[in-house]
Amino acid sequence: MAAVDFVLLFLSWAHVLISPYTKVEESFNLHATHDVFFYGVAKASLKKVRLLSTIGQTPLRTATDIHISKYDHFVFPGVVPRTFVGSVLLAWTTKVLSAPLIWLGLLNSKFDIQIMRMDSFYLLRYPYNLSTVRLILASANTFAFSRVRRAISHRFGYATGTMFGLITCTQFHLPFWMGRTLPNMFALVPCNIAFARLISNQADVTVPVSLLVLAAVVFRAELAVYVGILSLYLLLRTRTSLTKLVAVGLISGFTSLAITVSVDSYFWQKWPLWPEWQGIYFNVVEGKSSEWGVSPVYAYWALHLPKLLLGTFPFSLVGFTVDPRIRAVAIPPIIFVCILSLLGHKEWRFVVYVVPVFNLAAANAFVWCSQRLPWTRVVRFALLTTLVANAAVAGLLTMISNANYPGGDALTQANKMSRANGMHPLLSFPFIEIFVSYYAYLQSCGPNRCITFLTRTFSSVSSRQYAFYREPVDLRQDRR
Repeated sequence: MAAVDFVLLFLSWAHVLISPYTKVEESFNLHATHDVFFYGVAKASLKKVRLLSTIGQTPLRTATDIHISKYDHFVFPGVVPRTFVGSVLLAWTTKVLSAPLIWLGLLNSKFDIQIMRMDSFYLLRYPYNLSTVRLILASANTFAFSRVRRAISHRFGYATGTMFGLITCTQFHLPFWMGRTLPNMFALVPCNIAFARLISNQADVTVPVSLLVLAAVVFRAELAVYVGILSLYLLLRTRTSLTKLVAVGLISGFTSLAITVSVDSYFWQKWPLWPEWQGIYFNVVEGKSSEWGVSPVYAYWALHLPKLLLGTFPFSLVGFTVDPRIRAVAIPPIIFVCILSLLGHKEWRFVVYVVPVFNLAAANAFVWCSQRLPWTRVVRFALLTTLVANAAVAGLLTMISNANYPGGDALTQANKMSRANGMHPLLSFPFIEIFVSYYAYLQSCGPNRCITFLTRTFSSVSSRQYAFYREPVDLRQDRR
């Protein structure tokens, strides 16, 4: 890894530590990783247990006397199921890497394990620290971007590769989201490794096509559009034969399908289950995606890509025009964005996979302008100003995003106050937690023993309609 790769790694880690809390888009994979890490993958962990609450020594058999699963997705399944494949890999990797840190006492809470923060914020009976999770994901994405940068350096020159890295570092969205457990960030890893192989212009396209098929089948179904466009493009450019392409597609497709169906059918306790097909059926066949908003056809080009690329977006357009090698690489991603533009519901994360292509075009344009245009010093100063402006905007967006998780701050402070007052750590606020980004890593209790606070939520609720518990709830006391 070059110095610019370590800068990107530092920035992605810094974003995790500066903005440690998460929101609903990331919640499934974060909770799934949490559950796999703490409860394991044995079938017994997926069964429901009887939750029996007490006040003092008296059992309370009311609404809290319910049967509930340790795994969060059985309680809050979401609109459509999501895959466990990425979460299982992330949890197992975290378990291996965090073991020595736990043994040394550097990781002391579930929240630390979530962001891999090495401090002694909590001193708990279960000194597991899930801070590792998001830093590992950020590192995996950084490694994939490093592969892309090296491929660019080999084909387009060292200056273009370095400029690609600098441009990526000065943008906001990728460094910020690389360590967040969106399904798109899991898919971005194989996508970028595949992109690196395609940039290298190697004759064998088996690996990149297989990786893209894996990402489409397992993580994000919209990538199937890109796989189709790329396959047709490779055939037109005679980089592969139809027979070989079909063979690679079938083998990688059925292998990926076998992985996701077997893993997700087990964890969801439904057979057979292919989560991404459920997403396609819900969003495309039933057309439910429009319920989350409809954007105009030009939204990706006028709103989302400029937001992702910031000041380098115009240079990307220049790069497409000055170098035919860039156009050869960029045609499939551009068509991909155009096709997705036909769908009503649009989000930046649906096209985040094309950012490396646009950054490559911008980097090439930067180098071309600095070498070919007159008034070289003026041009280079303008290019440097663009990067500085990018970094300034990214810094501003980082400050704004850090202030965008008030619920996480509130619950963290509540946990600290409860321990300072000699009380058990805070587990949950019913009714409120939905709105304040509450998630399992802010449960500062162990996986099998926890305390629940039921608080009065609305002023109209009488004192008899809520209860306040100080006794621990032990999930192991009744497993009928």
